[in-house]
Amino acid sequence: MNFHVEKKDPSTLALFGRLDSLSAPDMEEVLATVLPTANHLVLDMESLEYISSAGLRVILKIKKALAHKGDLKLKNVSEAVYEVLESTGFSDCLLIE
Repeated sequence: MNFHVEKKDPSTLALFGRLDSLSAPDMEEVLATVLPTANHLVLDMESLEYISSAGLRVILKIKKALAHKGDLKLKNVSEAVYEVLESTGFSDCLLIE
């Protein structure tokens, strides 16, 4: 399955498919248009099936970009993606609903 992002509202992005080394550049392109004006961002991961280290780097980049002006929240995280977040320690430093 291919990766794609849908903007649900000004502060929420829904992620679909696999966020890995092939799709991370696509995610970064979307973020280049969203992050400059964002005060906070919600990533809806209900339909995200997989995340690799490249995807984790993108998440970290978002967190750093928002550090001084707002927050990042992950919601509807699937069990498979949560396991990756937990095993890498990302679950300790991210706001997950």
